[in-house]
Amino acid sequence: FDPANRSLILFSKSHDGGLTWTDPLTISSQSGDCVDSDNTVEGAVPTVGLNGEVYVSWAGPNGIVFNKSLDRGKSWLAHETPVDPMPTGWDYHISGITRSNGLPITICDTSQSAYRGTIYINWSDQRNGSDDTDIWLAKSTDGGESWNTPIRVNDDSAGKQQFFTWMAIDQTNGYLYFIFYDRRDQIGDWTDVYLAVSKDGGNTFINRKISESPFLPNSGIFFGDYTNITVHDGIVRPIWTRLHDGALSIWTHLTTEEIILSSEKEDDANNLNIENYPNPTSEEIYVSFKLPALATISLSILDTKGNLLHKIIADEKRGYGKYVEKIDAKKLNLAPGIYLIQLKVDDQVKTLKQIVIN
Repeated sequence: FDPANRSLILFSKSHDGGLTWTDPLTISSQSGDCVDSDNTVEGAVPTVGLNGEVYVSWAGPNGIVFNKSLDRGKSWLAHETPVDPMPTGWDYHISGITRSNGLPITICDTSQSAYRGTIYINWSDQRNGSDDTDIWLAKSTDGGESWNTPIRVNDDSAGKQQFFTWMAIDQTNGYLYFIFYDRRDQIGDWTDVYLAVSKDGGNTFINRKISESPFLPNSGIFFGDYTNITVHDGIVRPIWTRLHDGALSIWTHLTTEEIILSSEKEDDANNLNIENYPNPTSEEIYVSFKLPALATISLSILDTKGNLLHKIIADEKRGYGKYVEKIDAKKLNLAPGIYLIQLKVDDQVKTLKQIVIN
């Protein structure tokens, strides 16, 4: 580390599809170090306003700051506007992930919605504790002159990790969409992918799990920090990385606004949202489920003919919420083969197939 080396935010633009570029302008009055951590200025993602304004925010020693150009990038504010102090910084630790950060994304509503012209900044940080990373949204309705108190996007109870967020606006209606990794339903480092939607300019949010099954990342393999999402006219295309059993893969979830919102209504009403993982497995089996209200539940392992082998939970009262039960296949002496995991919630029964291997 050489303290003489400094990080800056520069701006350049192209008028010919990227063939040539203007000379870069320094747009950050406060420089940072070059350590690639909290005191380094990073995370500049620009957006364009209603009349060609250029807006951008980034993180660094002063937390999240904002700058703008009203003449399409020719000149900028001499000093950045503070948005949020980001009290624990943008560089933080997430178990199972090699490198984690909460760098901001900036976007402007250019739709004909009631929120037209609003500028939004989305990021994550650990202000609520190192075991409770959250997704945040700040917004400005006066061209970035002032910013509201950040609003929490993830709607779970405290104590779980949400990280690596990205944001998009459907510019046909002003709806906000967010993608992020989420551990609210899981034990340890098991990780899902969630989508959040706001129909009212970032005042309230619907959270929806979009990954089919969780994955278990390994900090010994570089995971990256890459999610993204694009939305237009109700067509939603998120993308994320999955790291499981040492293998990296890229995934998406082809969906629409209608499906996301109708699925959320079904979940609120009656859906048990049950899943079992990993599948197949040779050791632990996790069964996660959501209860819409107080209920009597039973959890059992059956053979393929429906014969009861093990009663894991027997007629136990559970309240509203999400649960994860751990089943030790080795301790139960489950031989390699196919089994049925059956969850009974009052009069509802759901059965899942589980494969046990050597």
